[in-house]
Amino acid sequence: MSTATQNSATREAAEHEQKRLALGYLHDAWLEARHDGIEGDCLAQTALFLALAELTTTYGEEAAACYAENLGSRIRNGEFSVQILRQ
Repeated sequence: MSTATQNSATREAAEHEQKRLALGYLHDAWLEARHDGIEGDCLAQTALFLALAELTTTYGEEAAACYAENLGSRIRNGEFSVQILRQ
C-alpha cells in the first residue's frame, strides 16, 4: 500500500470516528431536549437550520445549495430512513 493510500485511509478513519462521536453528542443533546419537553419536529427543523448554516459558513452558499439540492433524492432513496432509538 502506498503512503498516499495509507494517509487517505488514516484520514477517512479519523473522519469516520469524528462523525461517530459527533452523532453521540447530538443524540445525547436530542434526548435531553426531548426530556425537557422540546418537540421532535422543532428539534429537527432547528438541527437542519444549524447544519445548513454551518455548511454555508464552511463551504459557501453555492456548495451548500448544491448539497441541499441532492437531499430530496437521497431521502427518497431511503438514505435517512433509519430506526432512531427513542427513550
